[in-house]
Amino acid sequence: MNRQELAGIVEDMKPADWSLYYPQGDSAAFWTRALSSGVLKADISEIRAEAQRLEGQPISALTYTLFSIFARTGSRLEYERVYFERRRRLNTYAFLSLLEPDRAEFLEKLEDILWVICDEYTWCLPAHLPAEHDAAEISRHIDLFSSETGFTLSEVSLLLGDRLPLLLQSRIRYEVERRIFRPFLEQGPYFWETSRHNWAAVCAGSIGGAALLLVKDAAMLTDILMKTESSMNYYLEGFGEDGACLEGLGYWNYGFGYFTYYSDLLRTSTGGRLDWFKQEKVSQIARFQQQCFIDESHVANFSDSVPQVRVHMGLSHYLADAYADVLRPPSALRAPFTDDHCSRFAPALRNLIWTRAGRENEAWEAASCYLPDAAWLLSRHVPAAGAFGFAAKAGHNDEPHNHNDLGHFILSGRGEIYASDLGSGEYTADYFGAGRYSYDCNGSQGHSVPVINGQYQGAGREFSAAVLHASAAAEKDELTLEMAQAYPVPGLQSLVRSLVWHKEELPRLELTDRYRYEEAPASWTERFVTWRRPKLLHPGSVLLPGTTGLGVEVTYDPEAVQPEITAHVYRDHYGQETLWHSLDFHVLQPGAEGTLAFTFQFL
Repeated sequence: MNRQELAGIVEDMKPADWSLYYPQGDSAAFWTRALSSGVLKADISEIRAEAQRLEGQPISALTYTLFSIFARTGSRLEYERVYFERRRRLNTYAFLSLLEPDRAEFLEKLEDILWVICDEYTWCLPAHLPAEHDAAEISRHIDLFSSETGFTLSEVSLLLGDRLPLLLQSRIRYEVERRIFRPFLEQGPYFWETSRHNWAAVCAGSIGGAALLLVKDAAMLTDILMKTESSMNYYLEGFGEDGACLEGLGYWNYGFGYFTYYSDLLRTSTGGRLDWFKQEKVSQIARFQQQCFIDESHVANFSDSVPQVRVHMGLSHYLADAYADVLRPPSALRAPFTDDHCSRFAPALRNLIWTRAGRENEAWEAASCYLPDAAWLLSRHVPAAGAFGFAAKAGHNDEPHNHNDLGHFILSGRGEIYASDLGSGEYTADYFGAGRYSYDCNGSQGHSVPVINGQYQGAGREFSAAVLHASAAAEKDELTLEMAQAYPVPGLQSLVRSLVWHKEELPRLELTDRYRYEEAPASWTERFVTWRRPKLLHPGSVLLPGTTGLGVEVTYDPEAVQPEITAHVYRDHYGQETLWHSLDFHVLQPGAEGTLAFTFQFL
């Protein structure tokens, strides 16, 4: 669409009002019904509990000492805890002001936190700012959280309307224009405007959404939407036709969530003349969540993703209403109000206004699929014995939030993970810097893949795994890969990994690695990663014990390999020391050719 066409649509748009959010635009009626709504009872209870926790607590200061920690040490947590606590306070009092408009103290506390956020030196996180910057240029920078903050203040201002003092309404418009709209139009382009990952959707979507609510000047709104629409195209280019999010389900929630929040406001504002939801690729992306869950709350957590995910019910219900083949998640997976440690307003609001009462499934139904563009095999098996999950991947080692994990797999059953993906570690400067693959959760040393001549997989797009065969069927799922290109190991001519997932009452995974070497490798180790403490039962058998069940038995040829169990520790995404174990099988006499076979049998 050219600018002239878009300008014509903008000219026809009516001013933003409550009809963008509520049926018939009736705010009071919606929140009155919400108070007695069974489907929102838990959310509202959690919001009230958060208000009780905050009672009597002052608003914490974002001091220079906190701001400077990242530059001095690379640690993000200290500043971000206070920053996100402020956003939690804003969310809590905004929702309580809407739910209980007669409680003046809630509105007063909302006004105070809005004013404090308007006073912040920057809405960006220190980790997203250039290493060298001064106060004069700080206003030029826009990151994920500054754009989110601008969107949040814009939504709160519209939803509260004239209940907010005129000075505060004016201050919000001034700060959002100064920190977000003007830099976006005058200081760019920013790297994220052409990114093919979550930054494009979150930053541009937040700015475009805020503009639809606050910008009155048609020419300025047209200019912002032109740039926003361009970024949304780039964001969608980051997906293959299979709709898989290579960054993992957490970043699907994040990036595709903000894409949806913006696209909904755009479609409603333009009377359907601009509608991203009509694109087939968007409908494919909307299915990714239901494909990614492999066992109860456990997901295929490749890349920087966590192993258990709670669901944004508002986003999920909206997408299920938009597309007939998008499933409503089980109600037990609902994300609590406090689940998002970043306390983002946009998804929290839509968990209240988009969640619908209706028939909920008690659990995910059985399903399996192969996503060819991502080269992921995902399987959810549900016999009478319980739910079991399997996932494996190919691809290349330069994906968004990349881990060196080609040929890696995840195995879960009855609510427990046996072959693990460590997921995302604590975000620090070095985590996204030169030391990234020294972290066990990122390098192949922390994944269930071979270690060849003491070497791990290489980082970069040239290190890849080719899919030779993939199938998802009723009785078994299969994935066969050529992995030799994943390793910077001279002399490695071929490494074919075969994974066969037999979907029996008690399922089993058969893994076979066949390699060919120019001469003979000095060493070859088959590594498997688990949070369980493996137990050697007898030669040829290792147990991965379950907490509630018997677990998984790993069988192998004791004349070919020697097992070794080693405990390791890494810092997880929340900065917690977390124990994991490597189950290594060292090849006793590696030759120029070899076949190594293992079976993982649920007991």
